[in-house]
Amino acid sequence: MTAQDRQRISAGLSDGLSYAEIARRLDRPTSTISREVARNGGASGYRPQLAQQATARRARRGTPSAPPASGPAVDAVAEGIVEAAVRSGMPRMTARVHVDLLLSEEGRRTAAELTRRLRVSPASVSVAVNHLVENGYVRRERDPQRRRDVYVLDDDAWYRSIVISSRQTLETARVAADLLETLGADSPVAQRLGKAGAFLERVIQDMLDSAERWRGLLS
Repeated sequence: MTAQDRQRISAGLSDGLSYAEIARRLDRPTSTISREVARNGGASGYRPQLAQQATARRARRGTPSAPPASGPAVDAVAEGIVEAAVRSGMPRMTARVHVDLLLSEEGRRTAAELTRRLRVSPASVSVAVNHLVENGYVRRERDPQRRRDVYVLDDDAWYRSIVISSRQTLETARVAADLLETLGADSPVAQRLGKAGAFLERVIQDMLDSAERWRGLLS
């Protein structure tokens, strides 16, 4: 985070803006802003110059700005999340990449960082991040200075993933509805498909409405 970013955070706090609004203006995750403020005096005591100096001191000492997400307890939690994701149908390597992003300080890594951290091939990471991007779990940013992609897990990731999954299921329901005309409404197969399609459409629509209603919790 730059000195200018910290000045803008301070100005936003003075104007009474929420962390989410400040994050949007800086194009940063809300969690990054909340951590930055929390470790530098809080909303009422945040001073951009002091925050910049503290960061410089930590860099000179070679100490991280926050405790690293590592250790036996964190590793156990990470493995538990991976196993749950695999049971839900996510490929294991995709789940490992997703969890590594979840536990990263700013929710963003390059493909090279993922390859190094997970000790896997670049091809494996490429397949995994493509799956995550296609299903809305992460988004891809381009770093023009270094000419590389950065994979970002932001605050809207869960909302996007639910919407994409729901739309895919709705498509299945609509295909079932189209088959009714071909098979004839009175056939046992058509009746079965009709019930399934109607059920899926109503449940998914409820899910989409709920996701939209509660989206603000992510901000």
